[in-house]
Amino acid sequence: MATIAAPALDQSVQQRERTFYFRMSLVFLAAAVAGFGFFFAIGASSFASPWWVHVHALTMVGFLGLYVAQSWLVHRGDLATHRRLGVVGAVISVWLVVYGSWAITQTIALGRLPPFFTPNFFLAMDWTNMAIFAGLAWAAMAMRRRTDWHKRLMFGAMLSLMSVAWGRLILPQVFDQRGIVLILVVLLGHVGAAMLFDRRAHGRIHPAHWWTVGALVAWVGLTFLLADAPPVLALVESFSA
Repeated sequence: MATIAAPALDQSVQQRERTFYFRMSLVFLAAAVAGFGFFFAIGASSFASPWWVHVHALTMVGFLGLYVAQSWLVHRGDLATHRRLGVVGAVISVWLVVYGSWAITQTIALGRLPPFFTPNFFLAMDWTNMAIFAGLAWAAMAMRRRTDWHKRLMFGAMLSLMSVAWGRLILPQVFDQRGIVLILVVLLGHVGAAMLFDRRAHGRIHPAHWWTVGALVAWVGLTFLLADAPPVLALVESFSA
């Protein structure tokens, strides 16, 4: 009886895990809709933005949509399609980092910053965030055969992108760039939910989550550390010129 029941238990836990990460992808989607929808509602965003803003938005939406689709495919057990789409995700992730980093410089150059950010803080914050996303996402892709690490590191990479959505909900309320600490708290709450799931389903917290925690904390810490560094100030001056 025991030898027959164990595999069934393993399959049950695996499916619960797949369901959890699919549901979290829907939470990310809801946060993105709420954050960007709120900015449209208050007039901070509009369809009258320059073309490069729309390209950036489509890239972000496309990657988030792909993440939701990939989570759904794993949830339903279609791993073959999931792997094929992984190649598309890898290409988009490179484009997202390269184009996103350039779009940040354009935002500064054209003075399109939200009013609660100084240009140097904005540059340090967003370029660091791009680096955090790239590190977690590309590590997840490199470890795609170790599915326990792959799904958790990709979860962490998406959390770094979700800082943009949560920022649109939080920062207009506090109107202070130090509000990114509140964003960090919200993001760590997501990681805490994943850790709690691991504890209940597996009896331990997977080490990949600690890498996510470290990366997110480093994002905020490095932002404050680098914002007033002479090289960052010089870059901002060159973009503005």
